[in-house]
Amino acid sequence: MKTLALIGGTSWVSTVDYYRYINEGINQKLGGIYFSRCIMHSFSYGIIKDLIDGGNQQEVLRQFTEACLNMKQGGAEGIVLCANTMHLFAPDLEAATGMPVIHVATATAQAIAAQGMQKVALLGTKPTMLLDFYHQKLAAQGITALIPDEADRDFIHDSIFTELGKGIFTPATKDRYLTVIEKMIAAGAEGIILGCTEIPMLLSQADVRVPVFDTTRIHAAAAVAFSLGE
Repeated sequence: MKTLALIGGTSWVSTVDYYRYINEGINQKLGGIYFSRCIMHSFSYGIIKDLIDGGNQQEVLRQFTEACLNMKQGGAEGIVLCANTMHLFAPDLEAATGMPVIHVATATAQAIAAQGMQKVALLGTKPTMLLDFYHQKLAAQGITALIPDEADRDFIHDSIFTELGKGIFTPATKDRYLTVIEKMIAAGAEGIILGCTEIPMLLSQADVRVPVFDTTRIHAAAAVAFSLGE
């Protein structure tokens, strides 16, 4: 079993789910009281967000690299970034550490392709929705990602930092997300990527009439497969 390096805290509420899903996944494969071999570095999200908002992405990369190298010294063999947005650093982090990043967008694209879909909606932070790091992985599988309009992007992004990332989930926010999703379905989306690891805490498949892709569970399953050499 390979040891995983988990970068958590972005946010801590979804990092809890990562830890649970990975350990449950290992146990389902191996049985008994076998669980994951993993090391975690949990950041204070406010510090990371302030650096990104201030345009200092290099400092974020430096801190992530330092954390991953420390975990590598402890035996870690693969990196799990416990957040979708943080995968914008994946290529540079792999180059700096010599460890593979188990990429959430790669795993998600494979899950969508397995269902034969070619057009899906992508919901997440503004960087996740707008930057190339997610769209490129989807395009490699022949999948087009639709994103909400500017007002809906602003709402989703803000809700992640003012509510979901703090463990606040309200009926009003859920209703607004479902309204956005209906717009995306009307625009041709065959499925919905819950592309922020807090969104699956607000919504589930039972709430949506087309398939949803819970990136936390998909990513955790990919981490389990990597750890077990599958």
